[in-house]
Amino acid sequence: MFSLVIVVVLGNKVPNFPVYLFSGLVAWNLFSTSLSLGARSVVDNAGLVTKVYFPRELLPLASVGTAGVDFVLQGGVLVLFMLATRAFVVGWNLLLLPLAMVALLLLTSAINLWIAALNVRYRDTQHIINIVLMTWFWLTPVVYPDWQAWKIFQPSHHHPVALKFLYLANPMTDIVFGFQRALYGRVAPTVCTKVIDKLQHTRLVCAPQNVLATVSVAWIALVLACVTAGCLLMFLAAWRTFFHLSGDFAEEL
Repeated sequence: MFSLVIVVVLGNKVPNFPVYLFSGLVAWNLFSTSLSLGARSVVDNAGLVTKVYFPRELLPLASVGTAGVDFVLQGGVLVLFMLATRAFVVGWNLLLLPLAMVALLLLTSAINLWIAALNVRYRDTQHIINIVLMTWFWLTPVVYPDWQAWKIFQPSHHHPVALKFLYLANPMTDIVFGFQRALYGRVAPTVCTKVIDKLQHTRLVCAPQNVLATVSVAWIALVLACVTAGCLLMFLAAWRTFFHLSGDFAEEL
């Protein structure tokens, strides 16, 4: 549906757009599905929480595992599609995939722990998170080419350097960068178009078209390493907070 609307209706000319879209969408679906399930994980299992003792943090973390099943199935579809269309780019870019995956799992688990605990006391959290995810989705370059956002936020007299760093401060932007560079792989694929000159002669003109951010694999790896370190600290803090709040779950449920 995304491809139909964006390519056919809106006329997006990104080469192999389904591969570009799906390479970022599989990461986003894991993130959004985990948070939607994780927000309700403790409340939906109130009977279990109030009657049986077990590590309560397993509930929001299990939501990540549930979404992970969908991630594996979606990833399998993506791989089959890439094999069928011969859209693989094999190189150093593939090394970004495990690094982006670790960052994604840490970020998702950390936020899940926080919102699961918060939703026990404030039940509207599960509804608010859906609105937040909708806004967050459009702030992350999943549907539109990330080069467009990269170009807009280049330092200039209109946009200070701080605005570009604010854009990169969105951890899902960096993670999606990693997935797209690893799976889509083409920074500026060649696009050929038919041109009709004044003599009504048709000729084929080929030129590179920027799709991904014009940065190196090493640069993205460094950014992902920083995001992973930050998400690890966030996860440890979230685990500690959840542990302290879980003692009151039985009374609040």
